[in-house]
Amino acid sequence: MTTNFKVKLFADGADLAGMKEMYANPMIKGFTTNPTLMRKAGISDYKAFARQVLDAIPDRPISFEVFADDFAEMETQAMEIASWGKNVSVKIPVMNTKREFAGPLVKRLSEKGVALNVTAVMTLDQVQRITDALAADVPSIISVFAGRIADTGVDPVPVMARSVEIMRAKPKSELIWASPRELLNIFQADQVGCHIITATTDILKKLSLAGKDLEQYSLETVEMFYRDATAAGYSIKG
Repeated sequence: MTTNFKVKLFADGADLAGMKEMYANPMIKGFTTNPTLMRKAGISDYKAFARQVLDAIPDRPISFEVFADDFAEMETQAMEIASWGKNVSVKIPVMNTKREFAGPLVKRLSEKGVALNVTAVMTLDQVQRITDALAADVPSIISVFAGRIADTGVDPVPVMARSVEIMRAKPKSELIWASPRELLNIFQADQVGCHIITATTDILKKLSLAGKDLEQYSLETVEMFYRDATAAGYSIKG
């Protein structure tokens, strides 16, 4: 198995049991979540869930997202979330639902020393404008949703490579390859110099397949088809 990555592996999810499982794996260097994942996991009390997570994961980076649409309320939420722990980054969406750019808010929070994770980013113009807004001496993250870019038929690799270059202007900033769709994306993120890739548990569990002999994998696939057809009792006769 090939695991000698420079890119840091973060686990993306909102299932506490799954997060604890990933925390037990020293390869997992941090965690991300968002309101959509939390809702799917049945989380009803945002702050109580966050406290449970931080009790279980006290010493690795973890990002929690604001959920207001008004920038003033986002700022209030961000300051509260930032107070929960030194390992917390506050996720700020790159824009609100009115398509208003969050740059001024990012600038204010970053200058206050808040560790940010600016999320839902998909264009190089957004990367540039966010980078410009970040304080040079405060750790920060920009999450570019490479998987969603790929979903539109656009190759995200050149976008991510250029994002790395843009963000060199703020050496304390890190680029996340967000919304990966397959294990290959970890290798791509590593090759272009992404600092972090955040992936769901189902993708991270495929790491055991890295470097697997394809002839053997082919045999195992044929065996699976045969085993399932036999178990189902399929017959073409009569």
